[in-house]
Formats: sequence, structure tokens, C-alpha cells
Amino acid sequence: MASRPTYPFDVRSADVWKIALPASVAFITEPMVGIVDITVIGRLGDAALLGGLVLGAIVFDFIFALAYFLRLGTAGLTAQSVGARDPKDGLMHVARAIGLAVIIGLAMIVLSSALLWVSVVTLQPEPAVEVALAEYFQVRLLSAPFSLINYALLGWFYGRAAARTGMLLQLLIHGVNIALSIAFVYGLHWGVAGAAAGTVAGHVVAALIGLYLVARHYGGFRATLEKIVPAELVDPVALRRMFGLSRDLMIRSGALMSAYAYFAAQGSRAGEITLASNAILLNMMMVSAFFLDGLAQASEQLCGKAVGANWRPAFERATSLALTAGIAISTGLALVLYFGGPVIIDLMTTSEPVREAARHYLWLAALCAITGMPAFVYDGILTGATLNGAMRNGMLVSLVLFLGAALVMQQTMGNAGLWVALNLFFLARAGIYWWSLERRKPALFAA
Repeated sequence: MASRPTYPFDVRSADVWKIALPASVAFITEPMVGIVDITVIGRLGDAALLGGLVLGAIVFDFIFALAYFLRLGTAGLTAQSVGARDPKDGLMHVARAIGLAVIIGLAMIVLSSALLWVSVVTLQPEPAVEVALAEYFQVRLLSAPFSLINYALLGWFYGRAAARTGMLLQLLIHGVNIALSIAFVYGLHWGVAGAAAGTVAGHVVAALIGLYLVARHYGGFRATLEKIVPAELVDPVALRRMFGLSRDLMIRSGALMSAYAYFAAQGSRAGEITLASNAILLNMMMVSAFFLDGLAQASEQLCGKAVGANWRPAFERATSLALTAGIAISTGLALVLYFGGPVIIDLMTTSEPVREAARHYLWLAALCAITGMPAFVYDGILTGATLNGAMRNGMLVSLVLFLGAALVMQQTMGNAGLWVALNLFFLARAGIYWWSLERRKPALFAA
């Protein structure tokens, strides 16, 4: 391997929290939107509407997760550009990602009927739930181009350690979403379509403002376009790297969402009560997961910067600080979810059978905060290092282990076995990621 210049820098605890806290505040609003949507529809008292909303949200989580490489890849590549002192500050990376986002988003809209058919066949909802799912799906899909542009923009902001700007954009997305979802459902009586329309509006507004902020960073739209050299934009080497990274991250995200989709499908097959109670607990669990993702974001930026700077001490220090902070935070989150969970459950649904089922499995959902923490942090570390092959392979192996554990444990433990398998899934990911990273460190920082 050819020698690379080294740019030493220190990593302090304050550097981690400067990125992690704003990112955590921003990320935690994402599952909060799901909680608000479920609460808004759930308090209408119609289990079929709630089931349609839940399955619709899962479908879009899966679809958009396949394009999540636009944020992960852009953040990792941008962070490395910062570490290597790229004068364009990662502009070409975000420009390529935005172009790809528009193409993928429009393709999703064109293929809407096929995507809905696959979703129905896979999840096998009951007839009333299927009607609500279709209504939600047709409206929500209009957000696709804007949602994916936001992924690319957020990747660029977080890759540059502009966590505050990324936080404000995500707060804008979800703030508009929450406000308009409530207005459309209760004010205009649009039902699940109203919840979907609120999501579309949030992403449109944020994408337009995010593009303006990027352009302002480079001196305006005209100055930004002048800096984007067409030959550099379509450089074969850069494109191969981007598409290779995108392919592996897409497989990784697909495997992750396959685990969640399997979880949801098993709940759906068990009936409306289990489906709704699992959905409530999953959204509560996601609050802790997305909060911890702030630490992953800090690891991604600092570790990516260390790789770009070819400085291993900073890489090791960032990893240690993120994991140490994660132990304390995940334990606190698990306790909050466990003791505060009954109140949240009662707020989210008025159905007593759903409330009872959710309380029964609450402790297993709260435990996910602890078992999931190392996996989320190592996600950030590997993304920053652009070790996409390791992420892909680790997620695939973990998925196989999860499916095997779920099949066995459901036979004897029912829905509880499904939750235990999910905890094991998180632990397996962390262990495999750690092993893969240790093997690749020498080559990662070769002189």
C-alpha cells in the first residue's frame, strides 16, 4: 500500500459530546414521530387503522433503510476528507449522493404499485389492516426523493462535525411532521393518510432548507455549482468507491431491516393485539437506540477523521470514549424505559388488551438499550472507517443467527422468545464487528 501523509490530532471527551449530544437530540425525534403517529391513530380506538399505520411505517423503514447508505456513506467519506484536509470539504461526495438520491426517489414513486404488492404479500395483513396500509403507503411514498436528499445532506453535515446544523434539520423534519400529523388527523380527519402527509411535508421543507445551507457554505448556489467539476463528479475511481460502499451498506441495511420486518411479521401473524403491543414497545426501544446513535455519530466522525489523517491513536481514543459513555447512558435509558414504560404505554393506546400485552414484554424491550449499545457504537466506528465489507458480512451473519434463535425460541417461549432473539441479535452484531475491526486495524493505518 502506498504511504499516506499523517495529520496527528487529539480526541478529548468534549469532542465526543460536542457531536454526540446534538446528534442524540436530533435522532431521538425520529422514533418520537413514530410514537406520536401511533398515539394519534391509536387513540382513535381502531386496531385495524393502528395496524395499517404500524405496518406502513415498517415498510418505509425497510425501503428507506436500503438507501441509508446515502447518509452513512456520505458521512464516512466526508469525515475522511476532513481528516485528509480536502479543500472542498467533501463537496463532491455530497453532490454525488444527492444525484443518486433523486434517481432512487423517483424510481420508488414509479414502482409504487409493485412495492405495495410486495409489502402486502410479505406482511400478510388482515383485510381491514391492508386497506389502511395501502392508504398510508400511497401518500407517504411522495416523500421519497426528499427523504433521500435529506439523508445525503445529513451525512455531509455530520461528516464535517456540524452536528448542531444536522440536529436542527432533523428537528425541523420531525417538528413539522408531528404538528401537521396531529392537524391532518384530528383537524381534517384524514386518518392514516393525514399521518403520512405530515411526514411528506416535513421532508420537503427540510430538504429545501438543507440545500440552501450547503450552498451558503460555498458562497451561494452559483459558487457551489462552479466548484462541482463535471469530470471530477463522474470520476471512475470515485464512483467505483461510492457504488462499492453503497452496495455493501445497502446489503447491511437490508439485513438489519429484514430482522425488524421478520419481527413485525411474526407479530402480525399472531393477531392485532400482539402486532400493536410489539409496535409500541419497538418504538419505545427505538427511542433509546436513536439516542445512542448520537454516540455512533461521534464515533463515525472522529474515527473517519482519524482514518483520513492516518492517525491510529485518535481512532483508539474515540472508540474507547464512545463505548465508556455508552455503558452509562444505555443503563440509564434501560431504567427509564422500564419504570416509565407503563405510563407511556397507557398514553399510546386506549386498548386494555394491547396495554396488558405491552406491559408483559416491557422488560425485554428495555433490556435492548443495554444489549444494543455496543452494536450501535461499532456501526459508527466501521462506517467512519468505511469498512463496508465488514459491516455487510457482520450484519448478514447476525441476521442468520437471529432467525435461527427466533425460530427455536418462539416454539417454547412464544412472543417472549422473539424479544430474546432480538437481544441476542444485537450482541452478535457487536461481537462480530469487534472481531472484524481488530483484524483490519493494521492495514487501516498502514504507513
